[in-house]
Amino acid sequence: MESRSRQDLQELVREQLQVLLEQKNFQGAKALLVPVQVADIAEAIEGLPEATQAIAFRLLSKEEAIEVFEYLDPSVQQTLLEDFKRQDVQEIVDHMSPDDRARLFDELPAKVVRRLLPQLSPEERAATALLLGYAPNTAGRIMTPEYLSLKENLTVTQALEQIRSLANLRETIYYIYVTDDARRLTGILSLRDLIVAQPEQTIGSIMTRDVVFVNTNTDQEEVARTIQHYDFVAIPVVDTEQRLVGIVTVDDVLDILEQETTEDIYTLGGLEAGAENYFQTNLFTVARRRVVWLLILLVTNSATAAVITNQEDILEKVVALTAFIPLLIDTGGNVGAQSSTVVIRGLNTEDVRPKEALGVVRREAIAGILLGTMLGIVVVVWAFFLQGSWLVAIAVGISLFSICVLASVSGSALPFLFRALGLDPALMSAPFITTAVDVLGVLIYLNVARWILQFS
Repeated sequence: MESRSRQDLQELVREQLQVLLEQKNFQGAKALLVPVQVADIAEAIEGLPEATQAIAFRLLSKEEAIEVFEYLDPSVQQTLLEDFKRQDVQEIVDHMSPDDRARLFDELPAKVVRRLLPQLSPEERAATALLLGYAPNTAGRIMTPEYLSLKENLTVTQALEQIRSLANLRETIYYIYVTDDARRLTGILSLRDLIVAQPEQTIGSIMTRDVVFVNTNTDQEEVARTIQHYDFVAIPVVDTEQRLVGIVTVDDVLDILEQETTEDIYTLGGLEAGAENYFQTNLFTVARRRVVWLLILLVTNSATAAVITNQEDILEKVVALTAFIPLLIDTGGNVGAQSSTVVIRGLNTEDVRPKEALGVVRREAIAGILLGTMLGIVVVVWAFFLQGSWLVAIAVGISLFSICVLASVSGSALPFLFRALGLDPALMSAPFITTAVDVLGVLIYLNVARWILQFS
């Protein structure tokens, strides 16, 4: 219910904002946005026609504009940057947090980034260059260097004074990191720990020395899993010499999880995942990405045609067999897709580990036997009702049982094989499994039919 109310509010704000802008009632539009949260303002601006997005954005105060800009989709950010004057661009980009700025620069054309970088202040330029120096999709690339660190010898009173002076310049103050003179991470404490401690206690006496951290080259998906596992608000990032260089916050993790899930879904559907929004990508680029898998599936599906051609004699004798080919191959593909989907998801969430492969495949094989038995009994009765031949019905039932077992085993085993080969298990997508089961299913069906019908 709350989610629905939020969506209704966003839609209402967008509609009213668009009407006010069309009426050139800029004071009314400005007043409309005053009580609205920055994330909802960003959502409303994204929903406006492109010609009015820049107008709506200019109604915001400079401080609010900087916050709203960080919530906007990269494509809208780029459009706004092209519309602004050079001074406007400099102020917005310079005041962005370093991790959001690095993410924006990843999306922008190289020539635009080369124009924007020199306009940043020396401090912000150095912070951005630091992040851009790390490999994409790693902790180093998504971290922010705006963390709060203290020394062990400070008292609680001194620490609180330091936090007050720096709080507005840091991404979060809920975790305070403790470093030595070489900036090596030695401990951590929460703001709660600090507040309940005695004023004369030192940081070293109340901090936790067993710190969970990630390295700059840790994959962003592993960073997200670590934060999720420990229920952290943020996690420290250290370099090869264990020096604290930044933190990754939970809001960054939500973006990572959305990105990684989108990539997995695209791959499962036989699509080449791109970095940009699919629905805002050039149609020729979309077609190029989708045609690769479709061509592969087209070639492999020709194997099904070859199997049917080689079995023409049995089909000519019993034409009724052809009526059940779509039923068998579709059922096999669906069973295989179900098995591969649960295994791939389990591997991604680490609910299933490679060493458990045999147990998982055995479990899916038993599931395939149960499914094949239940579906086989139903289809035997149905096939007899349609064709009036017990031999054809039994051939269809036995084939469906065999295909279900085969699909369950292959759908669960192949993702593990891909992981062992160092490939993305999501490549064992539903289209690939379906195609493989199509070929083998038709082969099984026609050979079973040939064997059974010889008794007629």
